[in-house]
Amino acid sequence: MSTLDPAIVKVLEKLKFTPNKMQEAALEASVNAHELILYSPTGSGKTLAFLLPLVTALKPSVHKVQALVVAPSRELVIQIESVFKSMQTGLKVNTAYGGHSMRVEKLNMTEPPALLIGTPGRIADHIDRGTFDTTYLHTIILDEFDKSLEFGFSKEMGFIMRKLVGIKKKVLTSATEMKEIPSFTKIKSPKTLNFLADAEPIKLSIKKVLSPERDKLTTLYNLVCFTGNEATLVFCNHREATERISIYLNEMGVRNDAFHGGMEQGDREKILAKFRNGSMQLLVTTDLAARGLDIPEIKFIIHYHLPSTEEQFTHRNGRTARMNAKGTAFVIASVDEELPGYFDPNIPVFGLGKNLEKPEEPVWATLFIGGGKKDKINKVDIVGFLSKQGDLGKDDLGLIEVKDFFSYAAVKRKKIKHVLNKISSEKIKNKKVKFDLVE
Repeated sequence: MSTLDPAIVKVLEKLKFTPNKMQEAALEASVNAHELILYSPTGSGKTLAFLLPLVTALKPSVHKVQALVVAPSRELVIQIESVFKSMQTGLKVNTAYGGHSMRVEKLNMTEPPALLIGTPGRIADHIDRGTFDTTYLHTIILDEFDKSLEFGFSKEMGFIMRKLVGIKKKVLTSATEMKEIPSFTKIKSPKTLNFLADAEPIKLSIKKVLSPERDKLTTLYNLVCFTGNEATLVFCNHREATERISIYLNEMGVRNDAFHGGMEQGDREKILAKFRNGSMQLLVTTDLAARGLDIPEIKFIIHYHLPSTEEQFTHRNGRTARMNAKGTAFVIASVDEELPGYFDPNIPVFGLGKNLEKPEEPVWATLFIGGGKKDKINKVDIVGFLSKQGDLGKDDLGLIEVKDFFSYAAVKRKKIKHVLNKISSEKIKNKKVKFDLVE
């Protein structure tokens, strides 16, 4: 770490973080490489690997967009922004993505950020409208590049690359090795760092659960009764299936949410906030949750459907058994189901016990607060308000997330009704806002 730029060392000290082997290699390569391709597994720290070099590349005296990060999903955009803010560089950062107010984004551009993070479609839209000056933009990072291609963003990314003629540094990151880099990137002689083969084997146990019924719903219910109140993802191959399964589980008294790309952005953010703070610990999802989401360590993965490729199976399972943790992935298979060719038929069968009890209600509930950053409300304000006006103790409050125009706070479920009664007519920061329980 002694060879790093002092500004980067300072950020690492603030984060109390030591770079891993991949991040050190990325930092070293960023000094001279104008074209960098970084292959590294999901969860290995690629975000910091490409953000840390920006500490020295972005100039506080230049009040223009200098670097652009393009990511395939809104959730990943928000996560990257969160990581950059945690670095406490003092540099302005903004996000741009579908479902977010274009009016607010354009207003933010009147005082341009040094770093702009966005999805391909929304970034292309801003460039097309000319809402920010691209003259000073010298660095572009295409994060989870393979996923952007898979999501069908080739046209938008091609448009972005054609319009940004002054780019001096290009960085592509991916959790999957690309056979061919699209010509629209205009990458000619990149420095390639490949850490896919060096990835430590995850502490993951894969087990098969046999379902006597083709639709597998009863087996899934029994399985989530077994997993209990632990953070669990149930993967399906289609949006319609997530909705159908979620409704069934709710009817059976198992608290859960469906999550897929067809949902409104506000609903997706609300669901992820609940999942992060523990007020909802079962998410029925498409592969949207397989990569790039800012969600906590997952203990159990359940494959209601198996994906068509082994690569996607690996990405799904990568949501668990990270760092020093252990995890289990269950594959539900009906007796006559034909499994994909990559699936090992010798994976042990897990037998579910009988008379399983449905999971208990989560300890936490989520409180909606109708004020956020734009109202000059921060986490300290919310803690003070809920402690004083809401009569809550320190242990009664969990994770707090403050957005632009609203906030979420985790409150002990047994206290939530009491809190709502106490604060319903109160003001926070001299502002009357809406308070509600998020279900």
